[in-house]
Amino acid sequence: MSIDRDDPDDGFDAALAARICWHYFKEGQTQDAIANRLNLTRKRVNRMLGEARERGLVQITIQPPLGAYSELEARLIALFGLQQAIVVPSPISDADVRAMVGAAAGEFVSAQLAAGASLGITWGGTINAAAQAIRRRSGQGNSVVLLCGGLAESTSINPYDNASMMARALDARCHYLTAPMFAASAKLREALAESEPIRSVLAMVPKLDMALLSAIDLTEQSKALEYGVISRADWRSLRAAGAVGDICGHYLDADGGPVQHPLTGRVVHPPMKSLQAIPRRVLAAGGLAKVAIIRAAIKAGLCHVLITDEAAAAALVER
Repeated sequence: MSIDRDDPDDGFDAALAARICWHYFKEGQTQDAIANRLNLTRKRVNRMLGEARERGLVQITIQPPLGAYSELEARLIALFGLQQAIVVPSPISDADVRAMVGAAAGEFVSAQLAAGASLGITWGGTINAAAQAIRRRSGQGNSVVLLCGGLAESTSINPYDNASMMARALDARCHYLTAPMFAASAKLREALAESEPIRSVLAMVPKLDMALLSAIDLTEQSKALEYGVISRADWRSLRAAGAVGDICGHYLDADGGPVQHPLTGRVVHPPMKSLQAIPRRVLAAGGLAKVAIIRAAIKAGLCHVLITDEAAAAALVER
């Protein structure tokens, strides 16, 4: 666990947060004990711990035992022809699997993204968790490119927020697709794609060094449905058309083929061939709800490195 006290002051009390984090993570004190010691409410202690994680002031690295899931990883590599597979423990109870898979993805990017290299990212809770887990660096000349448009209503998984968080952790230049995730019509989508600076950002995609992709499922548990990113009517019709989910706005069927649907012509995103041209494509997705779209993404050629959890990995190798 490391604490970075050098973030600029924007109203957040970094010094107090550092004390709270030290007592909590290093000394193992309870939130109640910290609140009493610092004359704070427990609610404020809890809130500042959460904000410290979000801002990257605190980074926790867990090194799993060597070979903890080596058999599953080897089977995934052999079955799907992957370059690498990383399997993390599945969460206990109702804990969010995205946090665990995202933390592993952040650690992977921290270790594998070279100085001067460019990184493309998609959106979602797993990407948000990955951004929080990135080891902070500076002066290495990295760049981050957001591979999708934005959402009108900001949430914790807003694409622009995630890209900004990732870029701050990497001290990187950030390039955005300054358009909505879904245009109002296919005609407007084409006009946006031809406009500047969107055209220039889309042209960067096949030249990226690495892509960190997330998988959006279309099960009843879909976050895209929960957050209102797509309507329930579109959700139903996408499923009826054979879609099992999407990768960077490309809706795929179970065999990894593109699904024809009115929504697909309105998505502001890079073409499939641009994504497939990126030399290192990392797919971070976990949970049983994601198994079908993970398999589809691999068949579509969108995954060299798979980062997932034990339950999803086991389901994938069972075919």
